[in-house]
Amino acid sequence: MHVLGQKGVVALVLVAGFYGSTIPAFASTDANGKSEPPAKRVAAKVDAPAPLTERERWLLDRVEELEKRVADLESKGNATSSATEPSVALPSSAKATPSAVAANDRVAAVGPQATEKDTSGATKAEKADPFAFADFTWLDGNSRTKDTPYATSFFTPEIRANVDYNYSFSHSKDDTIGGSSEVFRHGEVQVTQLGVGGDMHYDNVRARLMTQFGLYSQTTPRNDASPARGQWNLDNAYRYISEGYGGYHFNALHGINVDAGIFMSYIGLFSYYQFDNWAYQPSYVSSNTPWFFNGVRVQIFPTEHLKVEPWFINGWQSYGRFNGRPGLGVQILWRPNGWLSVLGNQYALGEEALGVHGRVRYHSDDSIEIKYFDKPGNSGLDKMAFSLTGDIGCEHGGGVSCYTDSAKGPKQDFLGFMFYNRFWFHHDRYGLTLGGGKINNPGRYLVLLPPINGATAASGTPYFTENPGDPFKAWDASGTFDYMPSEYITFRGEFNHRAANVPYFSGPGGVTPTSCPTAPLVENICGSPGALVPGFAPDLKKIENRINLSILVKF
Repeated sequence: MHVLGQKGVVALVLVAGFYGSTIPAFASTDANGKSEPPAKRVAAKVDAPAPLTERERWLLDRVEELEKRVADLESKGNATSSATEPSVALPSSAKATPSAVAANDRVAAVGPQATEKDTSGATKAEKADPFAFADFTWLDGNSRTKDTPYATSFFTPEIRANVDYNYSFSHSKDDTIGGSSEVFRHGEVQVTQLGVGGDMHYDNVRARLMTQFGLYSQTTPRNDASPARGQWNLDNAYRYISEGYGGYHFNALHGINVDAGIFMSYIGLFSYYQFDNWAYQPSYVSSNTPWFFNGVRVQIFPTEHLKVEPWFINGWQSYGRFNGRPGLGVQILWRPNGWLSVLGNQYALGEEALGVHGRVRYHSDDSIEIKYFDKPGNSGLDKMAFSLTGDIGCEHGGGVSCYTDSAKGPKQDFLGFMFYNRFWFHHDRYGLTLGGGKINNPGRYLVLLPPINGATAASGTPYFTENPGDPFKAWDASGTFDYMPSEYITFRGEFNHRAANVPYFSGPGGVTPTSCPTAPLVENICGSPGALVPGFAPDLKKIENRINLSILVKF
């Protein structure tokens, strides 16, 4: 019973005990509990109150004394409770919701930290959770779900489904779409990604697992050439995992997380998961840059507005090392308020050309997102925002030069940008995104290799070379319409127009040999992956138009 209740009860019992024997009952109850009037009332004349007797005065003094004692106990009890009740520091996502934390930092938020006292004995204010001061579900690349109702103090589950239908106006006879890390088949309904997992957090220990079943389990490892070096089939060992790491949360600053394993790369702004994005097919800056890193990261939150995150990783989207040197990187994320997000990703020193020692890569990926209109009460247009991303990078050594053609080799660099504008309607139930971008990548070291005759990043193909100095320029534009009846599902329709200065996209004839003595079936490979097939030439076009229809789910 609460202390305040005890005080009232004590006073009531004492008064009732004194007056109970002197006041006659004016009402009684029957067997059914109904009240009955008294049999007879005695009229009484009310005069001035009579003087208190000695016993009455003693009882009132006792009541006042007991009230004072109860008040003292109450104040002492509250002080003791405040001083002894523990303040538990939770690792990362134990309390954070996606509305407060970006997708890239889904387990980076810090729980309440223990209060400290200065030399004067005054208690300092608790440190705020990073990025929890505003709702950032509007960001491109960040999940818009605001709550996980089935989360527990130990486990925050997560389920994702990405099912899509793609219609290419080229009508490739083998239904193969190339040049994308998100779209792969024409004229078919496909499960592109099905992920089941979540975040575990207890006693400051953290772990995350997200599986990837469907086309991603085949297409993502195929873009990594590092398993071709050494043994143990790294692409098979990791192909069903999109994220898998463990780590520890330190209650320092506004939180420090140390994680090791496979985690999202962040480069390119768009999330690996289409549910989190404003569009299904991102421009080349995001589609051609890595989706995961394998290594160690340290997430440092000096303030609630800033994150600094160094990486030590095997390489540029690689399960292993390409040569003898791993890569280093860092992300800096700054959100000074609820309508601005500034993101910078820097990568350096990794040797990413398989079998070419001494070729070093540098890359800078930088984005800004601004929400410039927000009227949640509007029944029509209620929100607008844009994102702008710019990438610049190069390689040097091993027969190429970073800045210009020279005696060391031809220039091999990367320059690109993408811009998207997002509109929300009818209290965020509908969304419209317009945007696109452009790249220039001589040497083609970040161009996605078309899957000609089963070619992979490791095999290469003579039908589309990636030699130093090979030119490649491309641009694209898209329009995306979303219907979002719930925060957990998106129905999406999208039109994409893509173009390149060299034949690159699958044409009507497709990219799969159909007459091969050793592989008569259309889906099989002639010889080794990517090999030259006598009498066969892939049908590649400079322009591609397609429509994407998808259902995206995230719990």
